[in-house]
Amino acid sequence: MIMSVVSDKSKRHRVVIVGAGFGGLSVVKSLRGADVDITLIDQRNHHLFQPLLYQVATASLAPSEIAWPIRSMVRHRRDVTTILAAVRGVDTTARTVLLADGEQVPYGSLILATGARHGYFGHDEWEAWAPGLKTIEDATAIRGRMLAAFEEAERETDPNRQQALLTFAIVGAGPTGVELAGTIADLAHDTLPRDFRVINTHRTRVLLVEAGQKVLNGYTDRLSSYAKRALEKLGVEISLGKPVTNIEDGAITFGNQRVAAKTIIWAAGVRASPAAEWLKVAADRNGRMLVEPDLSVPGYPDIFGIGDTVSVGAPDGSAVPGIAPAAKQEGIFVGHTIRRRLAGDETQTCFRYRHQGSLAQIGKRKAVADFGWISLRGSSAWWLWGIAHIYFLVGVRARLSVVLNWLWIYTGNQRAARLITTPIGETPLD
Repeated sequence: MIMSVVSDKSKRHRVVIVGAGFGGLSVVKSLRGADVDITLIDQRNHHLFQPLLYQVATASLAPSEIAWPIRSMVRHRRDVTTILAAVRGVDTTARTVLLADGEQVPYGSLILATGARHGYFGHDEWEAWAPGLKTIEDATAIRGRMLAAFEEAERETDPNRQQALLTFAIVGAGPTGVELAGTIADLAHDTLPRDFRVINTHRTRVLLVEAGQKVLNGYTDRLSSYAKRALEKLGVEISLGKPVTNIEDGAITFGNQRVAAKTIIWAAGVRASPAAEWLKVAADRNGRMLVEPDLSVPGYPDIFGIGDTVSVGAPDGSAVPGIAPAAKQEGIFVGHTIRRRLAGDETQTCFRYRHQGSLAQIGKRKAVADFGWISLRGSSAWWLWGIAHIYFLVGVRARLSVVLNWLWIYTGNQRAARLITTPIGETPLD
């Protein structure tokens, strides 16, 4: 029997938020004190600080340092009910969210902040050999695959296979790809050499493959060129203007070159959640819903989309980037819109994105920062990058723990989170 998991006794306006990422939690925060009941639905029980997820994948941080239980984050908000469940659709006629277990959640206003997964440009079969990085599960799987490659190389006697095990290919030279490449190079050249007796980890080959003509597309040419030089100084091999044409077990092909690489990481395209399919509305080529200027879904004024779920235009005609600050701004905007409507103000306002700057780390001592009116590079940008990320972490414990880990890495080249949590016979190396 299909039942509602939310009581209908309350006469207050019911706001349902699907997704407890940056956007969804910003809606919750902006509705503090409003005359509403909030239901927050997520298929995971934790909020993830995704900008530092690559550091879990590269053994710099533990998952608990960048993820926090959702219930603990909203425990002081008696107006918020949390549901751990997967969503399979929306019934716009009955005004309910349909859960995978058959239950329904009624809504007065609905916010879809369901995020995105990695997209393979029509080659979904590549995912088996080139995992992407969006969840804690992704990060720990990549960490295990990467560390297991070094372990297997230590025992490998065939030189060609050993080099394939010591070759790491990253597809996509955006911030995630650049940060992964730099950190893997640091790990191989600074952290691991003293831990192995047979292999020379300085022989590790890190490839960064980009179909475009520059790394960090969206940054200024000056910062992009600096990032490229800094990566190359770390030993990263960069291939530009050569799209990947094939990925298979143990090899990647780009341009006319086929390279044997046992570990391949996808940091290129993304694919939005199926929210547009739930509502049967228009979407862009990456599956992101096309929304109205006030972030409502066309034809459904009480349904909003935010974050990676939607495609939104910036005032200058460009697309609003799929980054945490944008999702937060959209969440705050939607929260204020709901408040105004409850007060009787039906005036439609337009979302205006305010770019607060872009930051990307290159290895453990360098970064680039682009704020439009000023840009920084090198160690000064690295310190700014670190301070900014520490500021946005949740809780004093997490901030202290991350600071101590970074100091340990910076001063001693040690990464304490080098754990393979899957038995070696079950790692995705075979």
